[in-house]
Amino acid sequence: MNQHSFVWLHRTGFAVCAACFALVAASPSAAQEETSDSTVTPQRSYRISPVVVTATRSEKETFDVPKPVAVMDRDDILRKKPNSAADLFREMPGLDVTGVGTNQVRPSIRGQRGQRILLLADGMRLNNSRRQQSFGEIPALIDVRSLERVEVVRGPASVLYGTDAIGGVINLITRRPTAEGLHGSAGYRFSTHDEQQNAGGSLFGRFGAWSFMAKGMFRNANDYEAPAGDFGQITLAQNTKVLDTGAQDHSAEGMLAYELGRNKELFVKYERYRADTAGFGYVDPEDYAPGAPFIQILYPFQDFDKSTVGFRAANLGVPIADRLNIVGFFQQNERRLSNNVFVAFGPPGAGVDVKSNNYTDLETFGARVEVGKLVGNSVMLTYGVDLFRDGTQNTDSSVTTMVGFGPPQVTESNTPLVPNASYLNTGVFLQGDIQLTNRASVILGGRYQYIRAATQETEGVTDPLQTESYNTFVGTANAIFDVTDRVSIIGSVGRGFRAPNLVEQFFNGLTPEGAAYQVPNSDLEPETSLNFDLGARYRSRYIYLEAFGFRNEISNGIRIGATGDSLNGLPTFSNVNVDKLRFLGVEVAGDIMLPFGPYLGASFAYLDTKDVLNENNPIGDSYSNKLQFELGYRDPGDVFYVEYAFRHNGARKDSELSGPIGTSPIGEVLPAFTTHTVRGAVTVFRRGMHSHRLGVTVRNLSNALYAEFSNAGFFRPEPRRSLVVSWDVTF
Repeated sequence: MNQHSFVWLHRTGFAVCAACFALVAASPSAAQEETSDSTVTPQRSYRISPVVVTATRSEKETFDVPKPVAVMDRDDILRKKPNSAADLFREMPGLDVTGVGTNQVRPSIRGQRGQRILLLADGMRLNNSRRQQSFGEIPALIDVRSLERVEVVRGPASVLYGTDAIGGVINLITRRPTAEGLHGSAGYRFSTHDEQQNAGGSLFGRFGAWSFMAKGMFRNANDYEAPAGDFGQITLAQNTKVLDTGAQDHSAEGMLAYELGRNKELFVKYERYRADTAGFGYVDPEDYAPGAPFIQILYPFQDFDKSTVGFRAANLGVPIADRLNIVGFFQQNERRLSNNVFVAFGPPGAGVDVKSNNYTDLETFGARVEVGKLVGNSVMLTYGVDLFRDGTQNTDSSVTTMVGFGPPQVTESNTPLVPNASYLNTGVFLQGDIQLTNRASVILGGRYQYIRAATQETEGVTDPLQTESYNTFVGTANAIFDVTDRVSIIGSVGRGFRAPNLVEQFFNGLTPEGAAYQVPNSDLEPETSLNFDLGARYRSRYIYLEAFGFRNEISNGIRIGATGDSLNGLPTFSNVNVDKLRFLGVEVAGDIMLPFGPYLGASFAYLDTKDVLNENNPIGDSYSNKLQFELGYRDPGDVFYVEYAFRHNGARKDSELSGPIGTSPIGEVLPAFTTHTVRGAVTVFRRGMHSHRLGVTVRNLSNALYAEFSNAGFFRPEPRRSLVVSWDVTF
């Protein structure tokens, strides 16, 4: 650790600890809370903290989790009406989004995105090894209306979950039948900016030992418009279409469970998602930067099917297990990806036009066996094994046309850029949650992981078959100390890793823009991270506060680098382990909820990034800071609520816009922006469990032109002012 990082951590730790003791001093002492009758035990009234399972694999209130976590529950989903779970991240500290449109928005955690964060559904991975590094799996695979809550672990979680959990973990937890009898919900939503129509419903049943669930959603959305205005050096003279941001998609889900006995359950589940004509999104360069490259990335279709079978048991009381979870799944992800690129150079009208298509059929088998055992009265052990195997079949075609230099020169290819391949990951893990005293506990854990990637016989590919394998060990140590019943201090250190995926290892061919070749690199090693967190939490009857400072350093970071060679007159590039990336940040959040209805929530996040080995290489992957607050009133009888939300993202100078590429029409500084949202809902009918609720939201109230960080360099602004109307029914 260098002097700068040590001083930063020292100052952050001092500030957090000072805040803790200030809170202690401001809190009423236990003696002050006692009643005049000394025989009566004093009662302390606290709000109920959400219960989370992702961070530790055992149920804990967020206040007691020794890591930075965030929970977005069903109330957040109903209030904010997101297109997918990723949209919930816009107003949370340390969390951001990348991508635009109805279903292509993906999450970002502390400046990490794509394959550096792990996406789970009910604790089982959704990531796959055929995605590009910057493009993780889309949360839209799971209908946001079917979610009970979204849990986020900020920082590495590789001990429990293996590869890809280098920057954090997101767990999409779906609703399950709980009440006896038949019940369910239905809803409809319309939004003006994309003329989206969204309808869906769910049905739950529990009858004796049997329970079931069925859900479905259909959505049709057009491309949205961005407002006229200025963003940096870009000016849009009028409302402008952001093309390929709409989608037609639908999903279905079914589950059947049977209780084999007390606290024992066997279940089967099936999920399906289909999306058509969804895309990366783009604004025609002629609307804001004539002469800039034309780049269209389109997914004509994506099919996702997943079948899961599992067994859960609790209170077993056998020598090696009190709790046992066994889950196996098979999922198939088929998609077509089309790239249409035109890069102008030379005389007017001249350039290179590249049209390529990729069809990928990826099949994944996976399983997880997890055991929980209480040893004595103070140690909870969680241990087990997990594995998954991806198998891919790839078909590619491309047509490259050079124009403007005499007769068009056409080059065609049907050689797959990534050969058919398999990708095997298996790991064993052990974690101990140890209660040291009635106020202090630690969590210690470790994992051993083995990874094997191998190419297979592929039509059109003559390269020799390759097999690459890796193994690694990661560990974590987390501690929490309750200074008082209201104040806790948290410290955490952990290692994470991400193994190179199939694209990074085996891609061989012309890059999508047609200006260079990418060649394989058989010497790639896994990325690793070392993360430190120091924080504090405070809670009282009406107030919740937390603050964290963190330092995450990624070693052996994988990125594209020039080889110095050329092929067919074009330069060649490959993925290499070169980066040593440092991320420093602060996250502060809190809220006040009064019993008669008013509430106020606010958060602030700051992020600083640096390439330790090359300070001239800007790596910023987020705005430098984000300030957010919401002010609202909720009727104590839950008849209605109204809310105003404000978000300000600060400007960033050390982004890729100011780097060696220097081609962004925005300019060298990524400008700040501010958004305003108002929303509310009223219950128009209620009788028992049957209710009807009308919701109204106005987004981007000031009609500002802006783009989220990762959507700025390749300019894809957010929608203009829009109205969202929803009708939700429960029964």
